[in-house]
Parts: sequence; C-alpha cells; structure tokens
Amino acid sequence: MTVTDTALGPEQLVVAERPRRSRNLHVGIILAWLMIAFLLLAVAFPGLIARDAPLAVDPSRTLLAPSLSHLFGTDQNGRDVFSRVVYGARESLSIGIAATVVGLAIAIVLGFAAGLGGRWADMGISRFLEVLFAFPSLLLALLFVAMFGAGAGSLIIAVGIGSAPGYARMIRGQVIAVRNAPYIEAARVLGHGPLRIMARSIFPNAMRPLLVLGTLGIGQSIVWASSLSFLGLGAAPPAPEWGAMLAAGRDFISSAWWLEFFPGAVIVATTLALTAIGRHLQRRMEGRLA
Repeated sequence: MTVTDTALGPEQLVVAERPRRSRNLHVGIILAWLMIAFLLLAVAFPGLIARDAPLAVDPSRTLLAPSLSHLFGTDQNGRDVFSRVVYGARESLSIGIAATVVGLAIAIVLGFAAGLGGRWADMGISRFLEVLFAFPSLLLALLFVAMFGAGAGSLIIAVGIGSAPGYARMIRGQVIAVRNAPYIEAARVLGHGPLRIMARSIFPNAMRPLLVLGTLGIGQSIVWASSLSFLGLGAAPPAPEWGAMLAAGRDFISSAWWLEFFPGAVIVATTLALTAIGRHLQRRMEGRLA
C-alpha cells in the first residue's frame, strides 16, 4: 500500500476513479461514432472508400490473402472482399433499419392498445405477447421466412415480427406509467378531452424511449438478418450482403480464413458501436451519465 492510498479514504478513491472511467467512456463513444460515420460514408459514397466493383470477377486473383493491394483479400471468384464489405454496408444497414421500423410499428400498435384499451384488452394482448415470448425471436423470424420465401422483403418483415414482442412490452409499460402520471390527471381536471390528452401528453412522453430502442434494435436486426442470410434465407448471391458473404465463404474457411473473419468482424463492430451509442443515449435520458 502506498502513502497516497493510506492518505485517501474510500470516498476520495471513488472520486479519483471517476475521471478515469469518464475518459474511458468518452473514448468508447468516440470510437463508436467513428464506426457509424464510416458506415454512413460507405452507404452514401462507397466509391470513395473502395476502388473495385463489388461484383467484378477476376479468376487471376482467386483467394488472394490480405495484402496492401487487397486489404481483406479476395474471394473464390477473385472479387475484392474489402469492396464487397464496403458496398454491403448499404444493404445490411437498410435491412437492419427497415426491420427495426417494422418491429417498432407493430410494437406501438400493440403497446398502446394494451396500455390504453382497458383491462380486457391489456390482458388479451399481454397473453398474446407471452405466447410469442415462448418462442425464440430468431425462430419466429425463421418460421416466417420459411413460410413466405426468402428475399430481402421477407427478411425485413420476419426480423421485424421477431423483435416486435420485446418492444411492445416495453412500450406498454411506458404507456401505463405515463397514463398514471399526475400531469395526466391534472389535464383531465382541466377539462382536456381524451384525444387531446393522448396527442399532447401520453403519446409524446411514451415515445421518448423509442430513440434508444431503435438504436439498440438496429444492431440486433443486423445480426438476425445476417444469421438468416447465412442460412440462405436472406439476400441471394452474389449480393454483397454481410450475412450472404459469410455463407459464401464457409466452404473455404480452412484455406481462406479472411472470407469469414472480415465480414463477421464488421458485423460485430457495427453491433457494438450501435449498442454503445444506444446505452449512452439511455444514460443521458435517465440523467445518469457517468
């Protein structure tokens, strides 16, 4: 034990640790935003980042290892993996965002119907959500795609339906909390009608967590969509979608590890960045930013 440790009590040590934790937090958030900025640039202007076309086939450079010429190597058809990852950001992010919007739209309808529809409506919708919770969310999405066929449209709806029960339960709880708030009772006493209270008080306050839910949900949707594409139920080859790239490279994993590593690493980095930003926004909204 050093002299400094003995001179400082437990409370002083906790205070001394806060700036270090705060610096670590800010570094993580900065890295997360940089990752998101890179992805947005890849979505808007992929040609500024990648020099090769994502579908350009060149048999003379089949399965080249990562190098300065090809940062992520090449695949079995001689296509540049880095270019395919960059161009795949548009399709993967579009699927993730669209699926999150679908899930939140379904959840808003169910959550508000349960929170404002009375006892029987709340009970019926809550039991329905419990039945859906009995199945893994990814399994629900898998069943939907299996029934209605593979493709980007089915993938978006399937992932949205799979994520909707969790969102609906959170929105229902938020609606009930806002409905019982003192300012809602005050609005009723002042003679405001149900529609006015709904539009000006309940709906805006109940929708506040959607920014956090949406940010966290996009990363989750990207992972689920990539999982379904890996199983052959998403984007069809040779589309440069991250999950489809993983599926195409699994036959060469023993001889060309980069075909699996780099698309998977981008999926993980994107999910971590969105999760970090979502948690940061959650702490800010709750007034507990470290």
